[in-house]
Amino acid sequence: MVQDLIGRASELRSLSDIINSNRSEFVAVYGRRRVGKTFLIRKAASDKFSFFVTGMYKATKSEQLTNFAIALQKYSGSDKLSIQKNWILAFYELGRYLETSKEDKKIIFIDELPWMDTAKSGFIAALENFWNSWAVLRNDIKLIVCGSATSWMINNLIKSKGGLHNRLTHHLVLSPFTLQESEEYFKSFGFSYNRKQITECYMVFGGIPYYMSMMDKSKSVAQNIDNLFFSKNAPLKEEFNDLYRALFKNASTHIDIVTTLATKQMGLNRQELLAITKQTDNGTFCNVLEELEQCGFIRCYEPFATKSSIVYKRQKNNIIYQLVDFYTLFYFNFVKQNKYQDEHFWTTCYNSPLHNTWAGFTYEMLCLNHINQIKQALGISGVQTLACSWRGKDNTNGVQIDLIIDRKDDTINLCEIKYSKDEFEITKDYAEKLSNKVRTFINSTGTRKTILLTMITTYGIVPNAHSGIIQSEIQLDHLFHP
Repeated sequence: MVQDLIGRASELRSLSDIINSNRSEFVAVYGRRRVGKTFLIRKAASDKFSFFVTGMYKATKSEQLTNFAIALQKYSGSDKLSIQKNWILAFYELGRYLETSKEDKKIIFIDELPWMDTAKSGFIAALENFWNSWAVLRNDIKLIVCGSATSWMINNLIKSKGGLHNRLTHHLVLSPFTLQESEEYFKSFGFSYNRKQITECYMVFGGIPYYMSMMDKSKSVAQNIDNLFFSKNAPLKEEFNDLYRALFKNASTHIDIVTTLATKQMGLNRQELLAITKQTDNGTFCNVLEELEQCGFIRCYEPFATKSSIVYKRQKNNIIYQLVDFYTLFYFNFVKQNKYQDEHFWTTCYNSPLHNTWAGFTYEMLCLNHINQIKQALGISGVQTLACSWRGKDNTNGVQIDLIIDRKDDTINLCEIKYSKDEFEITKDYAEKLSNKVRTFINSTGTRKTILLTMITTYGIVPNAHSGIIQSEIQLDHLFHP
């Protein structure tokens, strides 16, 4: 039995229901690398697999078939290793073995499935044949496939136009931990970090369980980050290239795009991206953007505009592409900036302008990731909303609003987000700045909706003569709600 699972209650319940159903099931589990997909599946199945194999990274067809045969020999108990020359025969042998199994539920788990689909291998056709001509005709087969290459999983399984079209009975996306799940994780492993420290971990690791599992509870947050990213043999120093090249077969364009977006906090539109990256405006570029979005590295949003309907139609030239992956942002802001190989670079940078700028922007990303918790705190969980940021200009200067929650009840929350060590104080000058933002937004957009100025901080606002300008307030604790 694998160790206790943190969070993932709904996902675990879904997988358990699938395993215990009275029909054959074909389920795809996908999500970003290191997010805990394999761990979840092992927990749901209690490690009781009829067959389990993991695809090999950058292995040849012959090596993949050999690996498959070794796994089959292990589970069948055969004395002979029988390596097949193609995937149709390999899956045929798997079916023959399963027909001899006396288990009521025959759970097949193929991990890192995309890695097995090598060029011209015929793997997908063989998998289609295995399911369509054998497994689906039974009622005891539970085929669970998993992969970090989200775009491959979506294009070849979920949106398949071939023999697997509409063959999946279920698909499940596994997202990174929320703040609440991260807190539960740290507590379960005996960490004594407070919520501010857990938040800082989240802004570095993005709620990825694997990264968090590498932390040492006897060390401070700063010590852990230095050890993991900047020490001589730091285990996550080279994670950036490993991450992107493991997910995408030709990762150079993906890396070019995230490298460009890392310098533009609020993102770029398509034409701006093309101009800076010097990529060709074609289908390949579209696919790369879609893959980055599917894998959770970037988000696409349409800037606020006056519309009669809250449902906006995406237009290719209006869409803004924004880098939102926490690890990638941390890599470009700090790991790549450590030119002198300072083994204590994080500690050295702490509270520097570099750190403070990163923390302010990343906290905005964290709030965007927890928009459901913000809506819950505002009492609008049941209201349809659209979240985006906004850039405008008054008579002399540019004006930026960190987060807009455009609500279908004819109300807009203009959210100002501040990451600070203590309670945030609104001075006279800052109050005037906020008033100017509201005026500029109304004048520029022509909106007739009710405007509520909302403050999202770490520890709240200092009550004073100017704090009354804020109509609603969210604190860090609200973001830790389930």
